[in-house]
Amino acid sequence: MPLRLLALALALPSFLAASPASSQPTWPTRPVEMIIPWPAGGGVDSMGRTIASALASELGQNVVIANRDGAAGTIGFNALASAAPDGYVLGGGPTTPIANAPFLVKGVRYDVDSFEYVCQYWENVFAIAVTQDSPFKTAPDLFAAAAANPGKLTYGHAGVGSIPHLAAENLAEALGLKVQNVPFRGDNPMLPILLKGDLDFASTALASIRGLNLRVLAVFADKRRANLPDAPTAKELGVAHSVPPGHNGVFAPKGIPDAVRARLEGACANAAKTEAVQKAADNAGGGVTYLSGAQFRAQTVSDYKFKADLIRRLGLEAK
Repeated sequence: MPLRLLALALALPSFLAASPASSQPTWPTRPVEMIIPWPAGGGVDSMGRTIASALASELGQNVVIANRDGAAGTIGFNALASAAPDGYVLGGGPTTPIANAPFLVKGVRYDVDSFEYVCQYWENVFAIAVTQDSPFKTAPDLFAAAAANPGKLTYGHAGVGSIPHLAAENLAEALGLKVQNVPFRGDNPMLPILLKGDLDFASTALASIRGLNLRVLAVFADKRRANLPDAPTAKELGVAHSVPPGHNGVFAPKGIPDAVRARLEGACANAAKTEAVQKAADNAGGGVTYLSGAQFRAQTVSDYKFKADLIRRLGLEAK
């Protein structure tokens, strides 16, 4: 065999081995699915769709929403935890299915270490709200009535073990009050009942009550909201350790490639700065509160430990 042909024959295997790797396209090459573990139409869903749209612009591919609600968000997060770790299935929404639900729901097949934390983009602030014709003009009015009528006042919330439920029960425990909780499947079915006057108050998301002309008596946040300057925080009202707002972010299955994770984190950081996300978060009452993936994970681990103790103390653990 001539020397030139021999050299080509010897080089061919190396060329063929290198070609597939060098020609592999950069992620993502097709649409990405984002699981939102809450029903369509609420504040979590609206913000999830907003961040998904911003991510799509960053990634150059559609980000398609899949609402997989139920069982305190664990249906959606079970699906996320078992998805292929290739970056084509993400989760969007609150950390409650991770930090709360494992202690509340049987059959959860994941824990706090089962996910990659891409970024936090929004804090969903919760509040105590009443109708405008309610006799309770301030939070102390409501607390005085609850103290005078133990177990008689009723309040609605988005479901057993949800942040508004835990926040209200934690507040009642701290202040020595007894009230009746009435669970619903989200804020949307609960708020018409409040507006009819069939509940004394609600523990609800500010995002859910925008435009409903309700009176906000208190907020579960570390500081007063600029658009609600007269509504004190739970800490101001005597609750030393208040349940924090809902921490909403983007998640991925554990084990996604480092390059995909880096691309996602960069896209999420940029998406959180967009005018659309900033405006939607402001309208929802919380504003953008961005955290990097590492910060988001550390916060969730801390919240997981706090909720484990609170849920045990309130006797809400799954039996």
